[in-house]
Amino acid sequence: MKKDLITIDDLMDKVDTYIKDQNQRQNILEAYYYAKEKHQGQYRKSGEDYIIHPLNVALILTSIYSDSECLMAALLHDVLEDCDVNEEEFIAKFGPVVYRLVDGVTKLGRLHFSTDNEYLVEYYKKIIVGMSEDVRVIIVKLADRLHNMRTLWAMPVEKQKKKSKEVLEIFAPLAHHLGIHKIKSELEDLSLRYLKPTVFYDIADKLNKTKAERDTTVYEMQEEVTELLNLHHIPHQIKGRAKSIYSIYNKLDKGKKFSDIYDLLALRILVDTEQDCYLALGLIHSKFRPLPKRFKDYIAMPKPNMYQSLHTTVFGIDGYLFEIQIRTYEMDEVAENGIASHWAYKENKGSNKVANLQSTTTQKLQFFKEIMELSNDKMSSEEFVNSVKDEVLNNNIYVFTPKGDVIELPMGSTPIDFAYKVHSKVGETTVGAIVNGNIVPLDYELKSNDIVKINTNKSAHPSKEWLNIVKSTQAKNKIKSYFSKSEKEVLIERGKLYLEKELRKRKISINEFHQEKNLKQIYKNLKINNLEELYYIIGSNKQTPKSIINFIYKEDEEEKPKLLKNIVKINDNTSDVIVAGIDKIKVSFASCCKPVYGDDIVGYITRGNGISIHRSNCHNLSTLDDRCIEVTWSSSSSNKYNSDLLLRTNTLDNKLADIIQITSKLGISISSIKTVSREEYAIYEMEVLVKDKGQLEKLLLDLDNLPYITSIERLMK
Repeated sequence: MKKDLITIDDLMDKVDTYIKDQNQRQNILEAYYYAKEKHQGQYRKSGEDYIIHPLNVALILTSIYSDSECLMAALLHDVLEDCDVNEEEFIAKFGPVVYRLVDGVTKLGRLHFSTDNEYLVEYYKKIIVGMSEDVRVIIVKLADRLHNMRTLWAMPVEKQKKKSKEVLEIFAPLAHHLGIHKIKSELEDLSLRYLKPTVFYDIADKLNKTKAERDTTVYEMQEEVTELLNLHHIPHQIKGRAKSIYSIYNKLDKGKKFSDIYDLLALRILVDTEQDCYLALGLIHSKFRPLPKRFKDYIAMPKPNMYQSLHTTVFGIDGYLFEIQIRTYEMDEVAENGIASHWAYKENKGSNKVANLQSTTTQKLQFFKEIMELSNDKMSSEEFVNSVKDEVLNNNIYVFTPKGDVIELPMGSTPIDFAYKVHSKVGETTVGAIVNGNIVPLDYELKSNDIVKINTNKSAHPSKEWLNIVKSTQAKNKIKSYFSKSEKEVLIERGKLYLEKELRKRKISINEFHQEKNLKQIYKNLKINNLEELYYIIGSNKQTPKSIINFIYKEDEEEKPKLLKNIVKINDNTSDVIVAGIDKIKVSFASCCKPVYGDDIVGYITRGNGISIHRSNCHNLSTLDDRCIEVTWSSSSSNKYNSDLLLRTNTLDNKLADIIQITSKLGISISSIKTVSREEYAIYEMEVLVKDKGQLEKLLLDLDNLPYITSIERLMK
């Protein structure tokens, strides 16, 4: 097997073609000699000196015009992990920027890449961390993996297949979304070579056998097109375009015959301007008949990774089908090198290319912004992985707004997904959709090239049923957020009403209560920041209006001793509740809030029936007289307690079996369970028997993890 025995001179020859700053060139050389010194005595599995690996990684990056800092990071990317180098020494020598790049690559390198969900999540999250700082971390990692794939022959077969699978599922799609075709294509071909060697070499053999014939045909076609464009004074360059083995395999895998793959014969035409692209297309179509439905205009409507080109398939020399791509030199740079391409023009400060490429950088990074948005949403590990794989790395559909703007969506998306992708407000006010001029239902499955128009109404709002319709995680989270926000507004308003009602009852002026010194004391006690938060915790029964007011106005304690003299005494000592200063007192548990052992509780002195125990956030306490008393739980409990739960779902399917199974696993008895609503979705009410608050909270957590449960709460009546 041939080894990549390149030298620093080979690297610098490439660097010289686009980096002219002498200081930057010197920095690259210093990074090389430092890495060489630190890796002295280390060898790769292939038997080479270790420095050959970082040297090759840097050389790969010169093919996409990476800047000097990126090349330095490539040369140094293993020294933090494999050599005795600390952070202070590294930063002092090469600066904080190169350190951050190398540190990012090092963190990725420590992960055990796998296609299993558990590892995928960690992998993607590390990518997000790296991306939030510098895209070059990912680009160095791609080049690192490419060189490893080139020397994969030195690894055991089992490891070859494992690494190749990782590349196909993780690294090649990343290269694709960054638009780095050179790296993506080679990663795919090398992966196929190890995963399916028979298929790989069979395709390679067929290509070799037909190569001479194809080369002759392509040359003749090239001559004809050159003559045609020269005749009309269009400066250009034409080159034959090699088809990757992996892309041919993909087409064969879908049932196509080798002889039916159009773009085995292919030309790429490079011209100076966008106008020349269309002029060249018109001239070619005037001489060579185009194949229907094979023309694509990615110049007017670029792909999300900013790829631009005209694609057409024509009947060329001797009736052979040719796929022809027409693009400007700048478009070709972006198509081959993707997001990295703007580094090629950093020296040309006045160039229009710089302005154009800088204006599209944000769009090129949209892919990673979407991953970062996903990571910020509260979702399980499995949901995160599926979202990334389904919506970001897999083949998506591309639909159009009526104005011709391209919208990328996951396969299976509906008009609601489209509406939320355009804007949250459009999504929230959607009332209907028109696709390709026809009215369609909101659960209609969109297809690539559909033209979608959304009808809105300012007074409209989302339906919870939409959660069962939409495909994209973005839309689901925005719908959930809408309802969460709406419910919060209701609770805030309810809290305000409860508090004002209690203030009137206690004959306390609302304006007096809202004095700044009073509110500051309440905020401090509750660790909140504003009045809205105060209303919210009252409205959601986390605090009673009475307890809030008592922070400022202490209630009258004189009446309580008189009442306590008249309460019922008993001989039973089985109660788990201790009433301050009183033994053997009759205790009962309020049916409105059903406290369980471990809850924060308050006692209420009844008239002639002992102490009624309430949860401290029971809303009924605000309507009772001022006869509350301090109570506590005993140190241990042998009793069991009833608790009422309300479970809301996003489905009409009967899920009682799942719910019962979870309670049984926890050793919890169900006293009763019933379906209380089946209008838009199923709602269940159940009463359970638990030993304490900890067991109840474990049940709530396990039930909440069911994918169809939208909310679960303890009932208060």
